Amino acid sequence: MKVNVIGGTLPQAEIDAYIKYGEEKYSDRIINEMTVTLDGDFVDLKYEFTNVPFDRIRRITGYLVGTLDRFNDGKRAEEHDRVKHGV
Repeated sequence: MKVNVIGGTLPQAEIDAYIKYGEEKYSDRIINEMTVTLDGDFVDLKYEFTNVPFDRIRRITGYLVGTLDRFNDGKRAEEHDRVKHGV
């Protein structure tokens, strides 16, 4: 993770504490970069995250699905026979 400190210097232990704080607060995301901006006794923390790949979800025959791999033969036939509209 890249760490930027603006407006002064910080001991490594304090930087590590801010990293740990971000990892706990955003445990469901991956932090790429952290910027710490110093302003007197205050700090501003800005985290930049890794982009999460987007999975397409479609509503097919009444179900929200990403792929058809879990459909049985009957549902696959329904999907094949439905009318598909162009955009």
